[in-house]
Amino acid sequence: MTEEITPEWAPSGSGFELGTDGPLVIMVGVDGSDSSWRAAAYAAGLSRRQNALLAIVYVQPYMAMAGAYGADVQGVTQEMAEDLAREIQEHAERVKDVYRGRWKFLTRRGDAYTGLAEAADELKADAVVVGASEKTGHRLIGSVAVRLVKAGRWPVTVVP
Repeated sequence: MTEEITPEWAPSGSGFELGTDGPLVIMVGVDGSDSSWRAAAYAAGLSRRQNALLAIVYVQPYMAMAGAYGADVQGVTQEMAEDLAREIQEHAERVKDVYRGRWKFLTRRGDAYTGLAEAADELKADAVVVGASEKTGHRLIGSVAVRLVKAGRWPVTVVP
């Protein structure tokens, strides 16, 4: 399931302009954590300065074990996606006079790395921005950010 939200005040068009040499699409992964919001703010600034499309992507996790115990996981992750979309929309409305950039919000389902990688490929992202993992275990087994960097398919910025 993919949901896409684009504000009505965003300029339309292909985004192609002769003589530009900057990125056309900057993608940021958000999950509601503080570091992901910092990454989103950083990516928004980049996209504004570069006049690039800001693609905000949330990957709804599959929680197989919770589903096995009868928990309504799909409803919980869908609700979280809707909350994030609402938060982003509210913030965009507050800053629309300052930030006149083009943006869209997308949701995916599944593993965070796979969802972000597929979205970056689909969007032909010129840059990917993610927040640093706040989980201690990721120092040992690797975080989504580390996996994106190791993939080597896009420039990746990890925001602390």
